[in-house]
Amino acid sequence: MDYERNREVIVWCSNNYLGMSQNEKVIAAIQNSSIGAGGTRNISGTTKEVVELEKSLACLHKKEAALTFACGYLANQTTLSTLSSIIPNVVIFSDEKNHSSMIEGIKSGKRPKHIFRHNDVDHLEQLLKSVDTKTPKIIALESVYSMDGDIAPLEAICDLADQHNAITYLDEVHAVGMYGSHGGGIAEREGLMDRITVIQGTLSKAFGVMGGYIASSKSLVDVIRSSAPGFIFTTAMSPVLAATAKASVEHLKSSNIEREKQKQVVEKVKNSLRNAGINFIPTETHIIPIIIGDPELSKKASKLLFDEYGIYVQHINYPTVPRGTERFRITPTPYHTDEMIEHLTESLVKVFEKLSISVACLS
Repeated sequence: MDYERNREVIVWCSNNYLGMSQNEKVIAAIQNSSIGAGGTRNISGTTKEVVELEKSLACLHKKEAALTFACGYLANQTTLSTLSSIIPNVVIFSDEKNHSSMIEGIKSGKRPKHIFRHNDVDHLEQLLKSVDTKTPKIIALESVYSMDGDIAPLEAICDLADQHNAITYLDEVHAVGMYGSHGGGIAEREGLMDRITVIQGTLSKAFGVMGGYIASSKSLVDVIRSSAPGFIFTTAMSPVLAATAKASVEHLKSSNIEREKQKQVVEKVKNSLRNAGINFIPTETHIIPIIIGDPELSKKASKLLFDEYGIYVQHINYPTVPRGTERFRITPTPYHTDEMIEHLTESLVKVFEKLSISVACLS
């Protein structure tokens, strides 16, 4: 809603991917929960709601245990930092397009690291071979990369991990709730959850609430619980957030309605853009990146879409993406209608024409 102009705005860049923030079961879960946790997890902040949520998340990923954090960024940063600090002589191998939270966690762990080219299994193998097999290793990667919408070659990377004495750390924030028969992410879809050492996820995107988590073995989770400053020294998740998140997780474990509807809408958007001659990075995921390649043009285009057409698509510039790859990132939801899709496409064409952005040059 644009309150200054008293008009509705259509949002095309939300990470509330399945619209679960408006789900009736999620909203109903608010009624019986308190607001504040009342302390850190170690001092009065461990509530029934949080414990039940963690059991639900562990079950979702077929892991022994799960641990919740205030947000996904903190889950990544503090877990990777702690693992790096407590595993003697560990060496980290990180995809070059990993999220900032993962990068910060790896940096703060102050261990040797190698950056492998994005989704390049051969390059990762070369780097792994350069380190003694007996040396402990962590391979850190994402399943779905948020800016390009591509998917990691998980099975091949798991094979390398087995061969080179490495544990796997997988960020599934843009996949949990979205993929797999129960919403367990790409690892579930590919039948690889048992081969991933640590699965990290968020409750803020497809689940439509707020918070982050990890799922792993009981022993590893206990180590993070006992050693990670980002867990120990921060107030626990609000009981009402935990209750609503659990309601969302449990609903999406058994319902494919939202996922299937969203897939249909994504395909309609892609076809509509394609038919209008608007090129985008081809992906098999729900993320549709349209490369504009200029920071000022992307900003102007975003403003025109909002001001003249009532469409909100946030321009994404450096440092979120490399210079020269400035873009829009379209993220359709189950609630976008055919009329909205037509309006988006027509508006993009008009704005690009007005700003002399050649859609034929987008790729």
